[in-house]
Amino acid sequence: MSPRTLFRSFAVAEVITWTLLIVGMLLKYAVRVTDVGVSVAGPIHGFVFLAYLVAGVVVAVNQRWSAGVTLLALASAVVPYASVPVERWIDRTGRLRGGWRREASGDPRDRRPLDRLLRWVLAHPVLALVVAIVGVSAVFAALLAVGPPVQLGD
Repeated sequence: MSPRTLFRSFAVAEVITWTLLIVGMLLKYAVRVTDVGVSVAGPIHGFVFLAYLVAGVVVAVNQRWSAGVTLLALASAVVPYASVPVERWIDRTGRLRGGWRREASGDPRDRRPLDRLLRWVLAHPVLALVVAIVGVSAVFAALLAVGPPVQLGD
């Protein structure tokens, strides 16, 4: 899977889970039928949101995006449906070209700690995936324990 495919997949997943969450919120707050949609879609969206952030950082480091592009990509997950247009813009501007940087080159940036960590992640994908899933799950569990910031309509 290329950086482009990874980032696009998570951008689309973010849009899908936003849709599920919005439908759930409409059923709960507008139609006042049930809160099952929010109870189910909320955690799914939250997990995909956190995974999108992790994937976005990995792709940003690999593609050497500027801080501004990286922040835009990550912030696009906060606004419903923004992740796909932002992903398309990033792709159109050539920021998703190329494959994974598995080996150091003569570029001095390859000596930076984040670049070395990226190469380690790419050299140990299964272990890195397990660590990422455990990390996202831990943050997700902590956020569930804290609860929502505001209880709307309750």
